[in-house]
Amino acid sequence: MTSNTPYASVWRADAAERQVVVDVFTEAFMDDPVARWLFPEASERARLQQRFYRAQLAHPAAEADLAGHREGAALWLRLAAGQSPHGQHPEAPAAGPPPDFGAGGARLHALGQALARRHLGREPHLYLACMGVAAGRQGGGLGSAMLRHRLRRADADGLAAYLEASSPRSRALYQRHGFEDLGAPVRVADGPPLWPMWRPACR
Repeated sequence: MTSNTPYASVWRADAAERQVVVDVFTEAFMDDPVARWLFPEASERARLQQRFYRAQLAHPAAEADLAGHREGAALWLRLAAGQSPHGQHPEAPAAGPPPDFGAGGARLHALGQALARRHLGREPHLYLACMGVAAGRQGGGLGSAMLRHRLRRADADGLAAYLEASSPRSRALYQRHGFEDLGAPVRVADGPPLWPMWRPACR
């Protein structure tokens, strides 16, 4: 399904476009506070980010969108009530740091556990795992276009939406689209804050 907005076209990425989604995320988040904390070595950050985004896209509930001239991407998970986006119930025993992420593996694991404990999953909902816009197009409306595209469908389906904003700027964007803070920010060790946010379905 493709939708046209005053800013851009938005469409569901197919299997052949998955690498484009990974590339958009990698460029968009190179200087993001959370990505810099997870992968502080600049020379390794792109490679490790790509590995991380490929793992996210492999989730069985993953739905990826592209926007504009393949300059914006969003990854949504459609989750059942009580389903964790992290592959296990938040109260389940920790599985340990993911392999192949070097020193960032422990930080990634700790952050995932903290986010899983805060994830509101009492009802079926959409989880915005990641949304990014290529550096040269940020601030041009692609993020809003992608949000309108998917939230319109969520409302038609009666689904709420959940996310964690990784910067004050993205938090402000999500607030403009009906998301509200869900408690205090999540912070792990010396990492930057992430703001859990919730948007009820608008009928």
